[in-house]
Amino acid sequence: MRTVFFDIDTQIDFLFPAGALYAPGAERLLPVLSRLNHLAPLLVSSVDAHSEDDPEFRDWPPHCVAGTAGQAKPAATLLDRRAIIPNRRSEFSIEGARQIIVEKQALDVFTNPNLPALLDRLEAGRCVVYGVVTEYCVRFAALGLLATGRPVSLVTDAIQSLSREAEERMLAEFRARGGELVTAARVVS
Repeated sequence: MRTVFFDIDTQIDFLFPAGALYAPGAERLLPVLSRLNHLAPLLVSSVDAHSEDDPEFRDWPPHCVAGTAGQAKPAATLLDRRAIIPNRRSEFSIEGARQIIVEKQALDVFTNPNLPALLDRLEAGRCVVYGVVTEYCVRFAALGLLATGRPVSLVTDAIQSLSREAEERMLAEFRARGGELVTAARVVS
């Protein structure tokens, strides 16, 4: 079993003040996100990849439209040799990839039907989760991974929320379900 890092939705529209759904303060995470990604033994990065008329835009302002600058990941979060897994049931190749990008059109990365097979193929044991936004996409990823029976650690200094109270509720729920809270320094030591 291997440790797999999960970099959740670290995209321009969420990380920077000019982004469509900016999480205030998220830009300060970029150095730690970059460090975690580059030190990851295996890296899975989720990304929103919406169409221009995506149903999610009934609940959220348009963001991360596929092919736009806001949908991109900052260069500091990218590794060379990437594989992209689209959000439709399909065969996929990850051979030689250092970073596996899992596309999604909903808050929950587990809506990508290829994720369970990817976890099995990677022989994912322990999972380390970080990214944005804590009480939404990070929550779904962390709790979804816990539900698979794997141990999951959440890197508390590599997440950003929209609401401190919502973040506290999410962290309490995560711990109550067996998740571990860690710092980036502990993860990379």
